[in-house]
Parts: sequence; structure tokens; C-alpha cells
Amino acid sequence: MDEDGLYDPLTFNDRLVLGMKGTMSEAELHLLKARLRGGQLAKARRGELKQGLPVGYVHDYADRIVKDPDTAVREVIERVLSLFTATGSARQVVKAFAADRLTFPSRIRTGPRKDELVWNPLKHWQVLNVLHNPLYAGAFCYGRRKVRHDVRGKVHIQLLPRDEWDTLIPDHHAGYLSFAQWEANLAQLQAQATAHGDDRRAGPPREGTALLQGLAVCGRCGRRMTIAYHLRQGHEVSDYRCMTHAIQDGGQVCQRIPGPSIEAAVAELLLQLLTPLAVETALAVSDEITARAAEADRMRTTHLQRAQYRADLAKRRYLAVDPDNRLVADSLEADWNAALREVAHARSDVERARTPAAPHQQATREQLTRLAGDMKALWHDPATPMRERKRIARLLIHDVTLIKDDDITVHVRLSAGQTHTLHLPLPLSGGKLWQTPRSVVAAIDELLEDHADAEIADILNQRGLTSGKGCSFHRLLVRDIRESYQLRNRHDRLRDRGLLTAPELAVLLDVSVPT
Repeated sequence: MDEDGLYDPLTFNDRLVLGMKGTMSEAELHLLKARLRGGQLAKARRGELKQGLPVGYVHDYADRIVKDPDTAVREVIERVLSLFTATGSARQVVKAFAADRLTFPSRIRTGPRKDELVWNPLKHWQVLNVLHNPLYAGAFCYGRRKVRHDVRGKVHIQLLPRDEWDTLIPDHHAGYLSFAQWEANLAQLQAQATAHGDDRRAGPPREGTALLQGLAVCGRCGRRMTIAYHLRQGHEVSDYRCMTHAIQDGGQVCQRIPGPSIEAAVAELLLQLLTPLAVETALAVSDEITARAAEADRMRTTHLQRAQYRADLAKRRYLAVDPDNRLVADSLEADWNAALREVAHARSDVERARTPAAPHQQATREQLTRLAGDMKALWHDPATPMRERKRIARLLIHDVTLIKDDDITVHVRLSAGQTHTLHLPLPLSGGKLWQTPRSVVAAIDELLEDHADAEIADILNQRGLTSGKGCSFHRLLVRDIRESYQLRNRHDRLRDRGLLTAPELAVLLDVSVPT
């Protein structure tokens, strides 16, 4: 039945009319949907389509995209972006927020608390959302995601590449960073994906001892070299290996080069480049650290003020209700108690994470000034994390090409375009590496003139000398070294001086040995 009458599906004419009406209705719905979709796309291409905004942005009275009027929200977004610029890693941003006890806002999308901001610890996926979303760069976009429903009705969301987006309008509204910086952040995230492509570009600096992590290039095939670590005399050392051909084609390893000598030479080159600006660089870093700590304190104080405002609001609501209406009063009292607990928690965070006083900061600057006067001491200071040394290296070095032949050739290409070539001897093999140093053998040869093996061992230990394996000396070890290098023993040296033993002297004087 419809507005025109009744139809009998058992009758051919009625079935024909029903079929034609159904087809026309389906076509009409298709045309309506196409027109609505066309209007939506036309509005999006003008940058006027209203859609859900990420945290940090709101719509004003004219439906324009503007930054959130909440200062705390804006400061948090800016801190996330500045930390990623400084560290180059989304995970390091999360760790920095956790170390400073900072929270990140999110907006409730549905339910009775819709559009309300809640503050929780920062998550890794939230950092990636901020870095990938072009709205933070002041660009309007539409069509980043493709929504698909399967036969069971489940929704599948697929992120599309930029060339498949329907609309992208740069400089559409005020951004938290420039569009060029946003593209640079995306390029850095893509380069850090260890499973992306054959040429594994430098990822974020890590804790290992390999100074040239992600910077070493094979001089034979031009591919990136990977790193392997192993222990040598109780210390972790690195090897640079070109494994692409061996993994992909089942062939031989292209090159395998020990890293310690290369890293020491490149570090010495960096120290020569850094020494003229050591003091200024250290003080600039100190100022930046102090500014970030002050900013973190200010954000924690803002969070405390926000919690105090909610507690005061809950108190006013509770005091305004009729005490006899216990159903409402009990609920408002519970809200007030929860707000007070949040205030206490925020206040404890502020007290625990308060930055040092000004005299302590001045002492830190003076200490940095003294250390920066000797850049080598600052570089070799055990308190300097290896991650920071790698960051310094990446600021100055674009890549390092390694070639192993009769010697090791190291081509260092700096970020400014200059190049340096270093020639290093091949490292010693295991047996030669464990040989006793020539200086120690010479010292033993000299001491044999006046001392026995046990006395020589004590003297060498007092001088702080060790064997080729890093062991301290004892009588048997000195004897083995003396015999291996065919050094004349003390008995023969005294004999050459014309001295006699006690039995020989007793025979010469015709007396007994005790006499």
C-alpha cells in the first residue's frame, strides 16, 4: 500500500508497477545523496565545512576555527610540539611529560558531559595525532580518512595518503606551527620508522655506545650500515655491518668494521669543531633547560588553579541546595569531595616537582661554564648521556662513509657541506690485541737490572700498569712475559757484572756457605 492505492504482488501488472516505483525511488535517493555529497564537498573546498576539531581548537560564534581560549590547553599543545622538535621522538615527549608530572587534555565527544575537557597522562597515540594532524599547522583538510562498513556492519577507518585527500587549504587559520615545520615533522617520523623501505635512515638517538648510529653508509654499495654490539674486556663495543646483500640475497656480508677507533676519530673531529663555541653552547642549553622547567612549573600551577576553580564551583553548588533534599545534596557533596581530592593531588604535584631555587641554578651555570672551557672534559664526562653525544653529532654530521681496505677510510660529510677524510689503521686481531704493551715490556727489561720477578710485579702494579688483557701483574706473569720476549733474567745480568752466588763465594774463600 502507498498513497496511490493497494497492490497485489500476485498480479503481474501490480508487480510491474511496484518494480518501477522501487527503481525510481532508489534512483531518487541516489540523486539526493549525490547532491548532498556535492554540497558537502563544495563547502569543504571553500574551507567552510564544520567538522569535529582536535583539542586545542574550537569554533567561534561565526563557526570559524580559532585556538582554544583556555591558556592551559594552548600551552600544553605548544609544549608537545617544542619537545618533539628538541628530541625528535614521540616517545621521548611522553617520557618528558611523565617525568614532569604533566597532563594532556582531551574532549568528551558523546554523553551528558559532551565537549567537556578532561585531563589525563599523555599517551603516545595522542602525540602522533598532534604531529599528523594538519589543523595544528593552520591548514584546513577534508577527506583524510575513508570510512567503510563491512557485511557485519563494523566500521573500518583507513587513513589516506595526502594526494588522495579531497581538500587541503594551507594558511586557513592560526596554527601552532608553520606548514613547513609540520611537513618536516612528518618526514622525521617517516624516517624513524625502522620498517620503512630498504634505506633505514637515522632513527632517534638511542642509549647504545655507537656514535654513528644511523649515519654510517657503506662505501662499497652505498647502503645504510647496521650496528651490532658485543662485549670486549667487560666493555660494550660496536661493529658497523652492511647486511642488506646478506639478508636479501643470501650472500656475504658486504663490510664489517669495528667501531671504537672510528668513533674516537670522529669524536675528536667533532671536538675540534665544537671547541670555539663550547661556552656559548653550554650556556644556551642551560638557559633552555631552565626555561622549560619554568614552563613546566607554570603549567602545573595552571592545573592547580583549574582544579581549585572546580572545587569552588562544586562548593557553591552544594551550599546553594536545600539541605533537606538529601538526594541532590549527597550527590553534590560527593562532587565537592572529588574536586577537593583533585586539588590536593595537583598541589602535591606542584610541591614535588618544584624547580630549584635561583642560587642553585646560578651554581649550575657556573659549573657548565667551567666544564665548557674544556670541551673534551664535557664530552668524556661519564654523566653525559650517550644519547646527547649522538644528538650533537647529528647536528653537525650528515653522514659518514666507511671503506675497509688496507686501512679504514672515513669520509665525514658535515651538514654545512664540508667534507673531511680520515685514514685509520686496521684494528688488531684478538691475539695481537691481547699482547703486552711495548712500554710494559721495556719497563720489565729495565727493572730486571735490580729486581726479581715478584718485586717487578709489585712495582708495575703500583704504577697502575696492566697486561694486554687488563689483568694485574704477579710473579708468574712477569716470568712468562720475560721468557716470551727472551729477556735476560736477573741471575744472568748479575753474572755479567762479575758477581758470585753464595756457594761460589764459599768455594773461593774456602769457607762454608753459612759462614
